[in-house]
Amino acid sequence: MASHPHSSENEKNSYIFDPESAAEMARLMSVDQFTTRGMGGPFAEQNHPTAFSKILDIACGPGGWVLDVAFEHPTVEVAGVDLSKIMVDYARARAHSQGLPNASFEVMDVTQPLQFSQNTFDLVNGRLLGGFLRRTDWPHVVEECSRILRPGGILRLTELDIGGITTSGAFNHLNTLASRALWHAGYGFSPDGETLCLTPMLSALLQQAGYQNIRQKPHAINFSAGTDSYMDLYRNYEVFFHLLKPMLLATEVTTEEAFDHLYQQMLGEMLRDDFRGIWYFLTAWGTTPPE
Repeated sequence: MASHPHSSENEKNSYIFDPESAAEMARLMSVDQFTTRGMGGPFAEQNHPTAFSKILDIACGPGGWVLDVAFEHPTVEVAGVDLSKIMVDYARARAHSQGLPNASFEVMDVTQPLQFSQNTFDLVNGRLLGGFLRRTDWPHVVEECSRILRPGGILRLTELDIGGITTSGAFNHLNTLASRALWHAGYGFSPDGETLCLTPMLSALLQQAGYQNIRQKPHAINFSAGTDSYMDLYRNYEVFFHLLKPMLLATEVTTEEAFDHLYQQMLGEMLRDDFRGIWYFLTAWGTTPPE
């Protein structure tokens, strides 16, 4: 299902999984929901959300965040762009079925120049872009967001460094292998591949691009056994590591036999009544200079 980063197809598509995968779309629908819930809402840290008239979500996936914003703020125009045609088609169908004419979706590769004019949006949102933005792509994407933002507009980025800290040794080991594989393939800013090292870089990327009033807010989702997010995160990682297996093998951070053993051990340990886990991530945002 997943395509590894050394395939010819991936030269054009830098996403670590097949962007047209129905299984990945279903996983991302769940990720949208529990991430927004864990953040307290679509943009809970913004003091004046009613001041936004046009908003863009880059790499919107199946469109959950866009649809949430469009529903809560019916006078705001909210657009989403994504490389995946299947996800954009699904997001459009959901916008139609939910009666949200203020939500729109287009197929675009956000690693390329975006098909929007300068000074178009009041806020550009990007969540969990680390799965397709290689470290060399980040500055270019931030600069392109600056171009399409109005003076005083906000760029808002949300990322994580590792997929949670838990009492499951197998889960933690698989997370480390994932970080190493991504590092070998050019993702993240870690000096050694032990984590993605994205959250420490968010403010720096904004600062380097000339953003002002840079702020950040940490988030934590408790997905221990018995919590509201427990089964959501369990199913997420059941699919995530299954899809990541080809990349782990292609980058030679593990063997098939070792992976299969760790994967089954992780699923068993996560189903224990005494399983404990926290998913940490960070939002950083800044404003473009006024005119």
